[in-house]
Amino acid sequence: MRKRTLGSTGPEVGAIGLGCMGMTWAYDPNGRNDEVSADVVRSALDLGVTLIDTSDIYGPYDNEELVGHALAGPYRERAVLATKVGLVPGVDGALVANNGRPQHVRQAIDDSLRRLGTDYVDLYQLHRVDPAVPIEETWGALAEVVAAGKARRIGLSEVTVEQIKRAQAVHPVASVQNELSLWTRDSLAEVLPYTEEQGIAFLPFSPLGRGFLTGRISSTGDLPADDWRSTLPRFQAEALAANLALVAKVKEIAARVGASPAQVALAWLLAQGRYVVPIPGTKTPKYLADNAASAEIVLSAEDLAELDALPAPVGGRY
Repeated sequence: MRKRTLGSTGPEVGAIGLGCMGMTWAYDPNGRNDEVSADVVRSALDLGVTLIDTSDIYGPYDNEELVGHALAGPYRERAVLATKVGLVPGVDGALVANNGRPQHVRQAIDDSLRRLGTDYVDLYQLHRVDPAVPIEETWGALAEVVAAGKARRIGLSEVTVEQIKRAQAVHPVASVQNELSLWTRDSLAEVLPYTEEQGIAFLPFSPLGRGFLTGRISSTGDLPADDWRSTLPRFQAEALAANLALVAKVKEIAARVGASPAQVALAWLLAQGRYVVPIPGTKTPKYLADNAASAEIVLSAEDLAELDALPAPVGGRY
């Protein structure tokens, strides 16, 4: 697989990473198979997909345990392992809540390392900025994690340029993980250009539009039972029907270049910057191989222009 660096000063990683959330949380809960998912993680390394992304909130907690099991023994040193802190289980019906307090960060890293079965992570990310805690305080605690040797680098998720700058004033920002795909392009305006200028890695999460851009979801009935996506605005029947026009264009270009729709969506992302490393999630060996092969797809200027011209999707993200 083609490789990229994790920002201008980071380690070399495969151009495509692996997001592990859906292996234990939110997507298709009744289709969970931890041994198959662990095999997918190990197979990813064989394919050159070396950035493995998880979080303590996924599960919660058991996603890190699964990834730790998958990377036990010789596999750990082959992976660039990333996890996150800053979200905790919600109460009163809320799925999650913020917790950016420094004392939480200090405890959470030790808990994550125990679940992952490792002495350090390569990238420790603030999952969400806690509006009740100044980012400087939370980021200072993450910097302590680096100083203690428990993380090699630290990153941010779902942030603005202003928040990145405030964090940078305390400690270098290695990565930014914001949502970016052909149907969520907000970060193209300011955040991605800033990260490129600063040599910060940009890790698009949900790079396949939560699976929609693969072309395998044409109605709400195609979602598994109890799948979290069925609650999201863009997956409601009327919005989903309207959004199929985006997928039709992706499919058209995919047929033209001899690729799958998912590969086209990922290749478009790779064309957005030097330090862009998408982290599509899958728990299926077939789709892992398909995603990994997207690193070899080079879209023409005409292809990219047609994709850039796609209309905005119908419905909000959440």
